[in-house]
Order: sequence, then structure tokens, then C-alpha cells
Amino acid sequence: MATTTIQVPREVRDHLAELAKERGMSLGQLVEALAVEQPTAAQRAERLAADREVVRRVIGLDVSDTEFDQAPDVRGNIYKIAAEKVRATQGTAA
Repeated sequence: MATTTIQVPREVRDHLAELAKERGMSLGQLVEALAVEQPTAAQRAERLAADREVVRRVIGLDVSDTEFDQAPDVRGNIYKIAAEKVRATQGTAA
């Protein structure tokens, strides 16, 4: 794997070096671990989409992204949306 140099103020470098030492790792390993812990916006969006697909599969209903976005109490609103969709489905099937 290729490496690169990151320039930071000496105080930041010293702080990171101390953290790395406390954790028994190199400075490079610490920076890598910190980067892994902080997903990018694209990675967060990908995770959100995957989580929504799991919810859709588990409840067996197609909840739109708009419905997810309008749901501040995600779990409570998922139950509400699911109940409304079931009622609507039962109403059209009867």
C-alpha cells in the first residue's frame, strides 16, 4: 500500500502521537482507524439506503424514502405507515 504525508501543526501531530502510543499503534494506524470511524456523506447515504431496504423487507411493505424522511420518530412512524398501508390494502382487497 502506498503512503503519503499529511502536514498538520506540531501540536496536532504530538497529540495524535500520544493517542497512538496510548493505544499501542503507530501514528499511521491511528489516522487510519480514525478515518474508518468517520464515514463520508456518501457512505452514510449508502448505509441509510441499505437500512431502509432492510426495514422494507422486514415489514413487507414499500415505504417510500419521502415517508421515511417525514418520520421524526422512525420506529413509531414506520408502525403507523405500515398500519395505514395494511388498512389501505385490506380496504381495496375487500
